[in-house]
Amino acid sequence: MTKAEIVEKISLTSYLNKKESADIVESVFDLIKSTLETGENIKIAGFGNFEVKEKAARRGRNPQTGESIEIAARRILTFKPSQILKNSLNAV
Repeated sequence: MTKAEIVEKISLTSYLNKKESADIVESVFDLIKSTLETGENIKIAGFGNFEVKEKAARRGRNPQTGESIEIAARRILTFKPSQILKNSLNAV
């Protein structure tokens, strides 16, 4: 599902027009993005948790040349679905 499809579904199931729906969807995504950029986690009841984790720098290897390289430290985003979401996916 794309962002445009989400906007379409919201506008069809609510009293909002497409412009208002698009503004709300964009605002929610901006809020989620800015929250994760600060390193905070997001917990959505019945859906799951978005968590920012730190990965340390490490040694790696270029598979084509076999050359040893340094992989820089970075932050990654993980998602862990709630038990409710897991159950609904497996009930199908």
